[in-house]
Amino acid sequence: MNSHDNIDVSNMFKSIYDFPDHMIEAISIGKKIKIEKNYSNFSNIVICGMGGSAIGGDLSKSLINSSLSLPLVINRNYSLPNWVNGHTLVICCSYSGNTEETLSAYHDALSKGASVIGISTGGELTKLLDENNHDKVVIPSGLQPRAAVAFSFIPLLYLLSQLELIDKTILDEIDSSVDKIKLARNIYSNQIDDNPTYTLAKQIYKTIPIIYGESDTTSSIALRWKGQLCENSKMIAYHNDIPEMNHNEIVGWQENPKILKQFSILWISDESVHIRNKIRYQSSLEIVNQLPALQKIITLEGNSFPERFIHLLHYGDWLSYWCALMHEIDPTPVDKIDQLKQVLSKTS
Repeated sequence: MNSHDNIDVSNMFKSIYDFPDHMIEAISIGKKIKIEKNYSNFSNIVICGMGGSAIGGDLSKSLINSSLSLPLVINRNYSLPNWVNGHTLVICCSYSGNTEETLSAYHDALSKGASVIGISTGGELTKLLDENNHDKVVIPSGLQPRAAVAFSFIPLLYLLSQLELIDKTILDEIDSSVDKIKLARNIYSNQIDDNPTYTLAKQIYKTIPIIYGESDTTSSIALRWKGQLCENSKMIAYHNDIPEMNHNEIVGWQENPKILKQFSILWISDESVHIRNKIRYQSSLEIVNQLPALQKIITLEGNSFPERFIHLLHYGDWLSYWCALMHEIDPTPVDKIDQLKQVLSKTS
């Protein structure tokens, strides 16, 4: 299936190609979640994680933002906000179970009297959850955390549903989107000009991509694309949100025009974005005009927002894959992260 074995030595192709199959497995895991404790007495939610584990919280929040009745915060740090207390539900997510920031946040949650649930493959986090008799969701190991994205957000949504925090309709819409993603991967996995992820990669792989999403809908997709381009393609990339960038960053598209020609802009939109933000997308593109090497508004088809959202997620993963192949670099290794972890392991 993968004709690029000489470059993609670790077979990231398979991890991305298997995404809809991971969705099916993640849905099955979600349906089997059993919560033993009573979590009725909380008024806010904090999801703790880093990198590929934290993105599951971001994606989930985007999917339920319009219906969730409680405040939900994604926490990427060693400590929790000071307002966390006995009325807070803290969900600790670490694919390996050994992420030091998440483990620290777990202990901080205990010290603040918060209720805790964990999502992991094992490691120290699962050990602590078992020792302290906390509920947990076990997900499959053996993947790069960023390639386990289906297991990062789908069981989390099922968990929130079981806690009666979200409408189950969202779960049905995710389930029904699997077939659409299978059809998409049959196109996106081919190195042909009829594959839009491949042709876009050819246009941006020698640029610095700037990715803009809308705050309430596609912002987390922009964040995901940025992370995938950095990790898989080994390319620096940045993201920001509409409408916020209209109040500061847009002015920066003016000076140093020769440098700006090295940038590309990807505007990730959706039919559900606020009507005023639709105008902002097009107007911003026109104001920035010809300064970057490329500008493109990306919207995808689907029968529901979750289906279009997940389609965008999958699209970005393939985009990063093809950029990596064009740079003739194995998408899987993250040497600089490993190097940093080695340094940190030598200090207390």
